[in-house]
Amino acid sequence: MATNVGLVIPVSAPPRVAAHLRAAADGPAPVVHRGPDAVYVDVAGRCVGLVGTRATAVPCALRSVLDRVPDVVGAQLRGGVLHLDDQALGVGRVVDVLVPRITVAGGPATIDVAGLVGRGDGLTPYGDDVLCGWLAVHRAAGVATPEVDEAVRALAPTTTLLSATLLDCAMHGEVIPEFAAWLGALGTPDEEPLAAALARVGHTSGRGLLEGATRALDELERVAA
Repeated sequence: MATNVGLVIPVSAPPRVAAHLRAAADGPAPVVHRGPDAVYVDVAGRCVGLVGTRATAVPCALRSVLDRVPDVVGAQLRGGVLHLDDQALGVGRVVDVLVPRITVAGGPATIDVAGLVGRGDGLTPYGDDVLCGWLAVHRAAGVATPEVDEAVRALAPTTTLLSATLLDCAMHGEVIPEFAAWLGALGTPDEEPLAAALARVGHTSGRGLLEGATRALDELERVAA
């Protein structure tokens, strides 16, 4: 599929991404990362992406049906619409990125936030992925973690913008499709193959998410016992 689809690239948007674009002031959006499968820009201090069909559909990204995303030079926000060079990203529908609800009997567990935030390489360090999985499970269980959330927000500037944005997404219960599918299949025959699919996401991101989520589930079970 060609990357040049005219002046508008149709996309779907997670609800908070769409709201953030509408609320942000017009102006340049510095490019954080560009590649053939995804491009990420800084919109008012929050990372917003455009992903193609081969990229991970992170909950802070606009999703397209492109095989390759445009080779972007610059980006800007105009009237609540993100433009990559001369191409507008037209939001046609909203996509659900929330975790499925799960039932637990325990209260909040704890985790070493300072020992994890920013620890690892790449756009999403492994320690941040572990935290995202841990936080998302608590949100799925409806269990608040105010002290952990406060520590994550305080340390967010010490990691990458994309990772900080994904940590915020996790605190709001927003996850990638592979995580939601696995969590929704807990206790069923699909759990194991979906865990394997999650573990294959990215270089290490899926394994980090799975580690953090499994740790949270184990801790919640212990607290409930």
